[in-house]
Amino acid sequence: MKSAWATHCCWRSSSQPSRNNKQRDWPEYKTCKSTTEAIITEGTEKGELRKICADANCPVHHPKQHKPTANASGKAEQEKQRREEALAQTTGLRVLNAIVAAVPVRLMKRDLLFIVERVATMLDERRLEVVARNRGIKKAKDSDSIPKLLSAYIRKAEEGELGRMLVEMVILHTARTQPDAGNALKQAAEHYKVDTDAIAHKVKQEFTAKEKAQAAKKLRAAAPRQARFCPRRANVKFPTHARLVIR
Repeated sequence: MKSAWATHCCWRSSSQPSRNNKQRDWPEYKTCKSTTEAIITEGTEKGELRKICADANCPVHHPKQHKPTANASGKAEQEKQRREEALAQTTGLRVLNAIVAAVPVRLMKRDLLFIVERVATMLDERRLEVVARNRGIKKAKDSDSIPKLLSAYIRKAEEGELGRMLVEMVILHTARTQPDAGNALKQAAEHYKVDTDAIAHKVKQEFTAKEKAQAAKKLRAAAPRQARFCPRRANVKFPTHARLVIR
């Protein structure tokens, strides 16, 4: 038989007198439909008969512990925080809508300048170098910084150049954030109706011509030096064997 102390709640037999009147309210002196008798097998009261409750879900002897409710002040603080977040989000959306409504139908130079300067901050230095190289912007000395040089160029640029820079920076930024970098360039080419096949064909021809020129240069360098006749005067008569001048 399993130990009554190890597995069940036990108490003294109801036939024994209670120590005081308060014991009547104790769980071990109450009865329920699951009450049964068991013999104690361990401890100082080994061999004695006791009444136990074997129901772990008994509301009398195993009442469930109620979880403490959240503090009222904590709930108030959470509600206040949620309200502040909702206010901030709604206010931000209203401000954004007001800004969009204030944008003119045709973007002016100050509008383009505002956008380009902020989009430029989202590009890393390698992509900023691409934008700068396309405009011939180079470092004059080692202490120069491409972002600073490009920033100075942006502030002096005209509306058309700012528009072109904006499109270029958006494409570069999109290519960096998308898994397929080539897809951003393809979409932009389709939007502006750029013939990518013609450009690819031209680039291929340029590479082929460059490779042929390099191959011919290597061939000339490897070939033996050619000798040719070089008379000092037109009326000079040469002997039977010609004089060779090696260049």
